[in-house]
Amino acid sequence: MNVNLSERVALVTGGARGIGKAIAEALAQNGAVVAVNDINPGGEAAADGIRRKGGRAAFYQADIGDARAVNEMVAIVEKDLGPIAILVNNAGINVVKERRPVHDFLDADWRAILRVDLDGVFYCSRAVSSNMVRRRKGVIINIGSILGIVPMRLQSAFDAAKAGMLNFTRGHALEAAPHGIRVNAIAPGSILTDVTQELFYNPASQRLAESLLAHIPLGKPGEPEDIANAVLFLVSDEARYITGHVLVVDGGWTVGFARDW
Repeated sequence: MNVNLSERVALVTGGARGIGKAIAEALAQNGAVVAVNDINPGGEAAADGIRRKGGRAAFYQADIGDARAVNEMVAIVEKDLGPIAILVNNAGINVVKERRPVHDFLDADWRAILRVDLDGVFYCSRAVSSNMVRRRKGVIINIGSILGIVPMRLQSAFDAAKAGMLNFTRGHALEAAPHGIRVNAIAPGSILTDVTQELFYNPASQRLAESLLAHIPLGKPGEPEDIANAVLFLVSDEARYITGHVLVVDGGWTVGFARDW
């Protein structure tokens, strides 16, 4: 997908790998100057990969669950690269191995997930949109999950954080629209990343993979580029009349959630 993002500065959180990396690369390929954020120092390799392909990118390591770190990062990005025109709140975590029901859910896991998946979105949105308001323009995209729409078992914190993010998106859109700022969200379904490849789509987990795919009408997981293309559309001028929207990119998973019986 090709859009004109020439010279627009874009900040992508969680951009070291997976969906975030694909988003950062797609924005750079379409002319944006990309600030790749991650708590993982591997984000430098993602930024370097963009530069080697002729794009413009720099890495900014910061913990988005820390409000002070976010404020400092945003100030440095704008000093180095210029005013942030696009913010993609992509960074997120979940419990991977020790998933538990609510009555056994650990305080530490609950706090850690909401700290990044919900608090981090608020901190980044506040820091960036305060400057966008003064300039009266900007676009913010929040990467949520279909679990913010239809919850799954043993993931109560992630369910809650992503549902909160989606309604936060709508509330922020209401407040930001009079200042010329659009705020939208994307709710991915099962996307083939290195993490999901290891957990679900490997020979040892064939039965689990088949069960997951049985929920998806298109019969396959999505690719990170599918989410990146959705981001490209929503940040483009062609989407200038879209705000407060949650774009579901899930191969039909949620529309077919009540399956035949």
